[in-house]
Amino acid sequence: MRGVTDVSGLREIRSLHTTGKRSIPGSQNSAYLDLYMLEKQKERLEKEAALLEKRSQAIRKRLGEIQRQAESLQKSASLTEGRKGKDGRGGEPSGPGKKWKTFSLNY
Repeated sequence: MRGVTDVSGLREIRSLHTTGKRSIPGSQNSAYLDLYMLEKQKERLEKEAALLEKRSQAIRKRLGEIQRQAESLQKSASLTEGRKGKDGRGGEPSGPGKKWKTFSLNY
């Protein structure tokens, strides 16, 4: 189920409040309040950008680890495939993937 944050472009919608439009003309005191609010919003967005960059770096690092793991598993899989043909056992698997011996139980 998609949430509000999953809809593309929804976070960029500017409301009347975020544009700074008012029905009453501003006074000198409201300018200071507006400056304070803008500064707080700037700090919040800078903090969010730093968190996003940190998260992005962590994702790139994990993707690199996954790539290296996949390559090593592919190499080991290709080596075991080559050994099966040379050892004369045919296609009988060994190790964790080998077939189990089964027998029937009567109750």
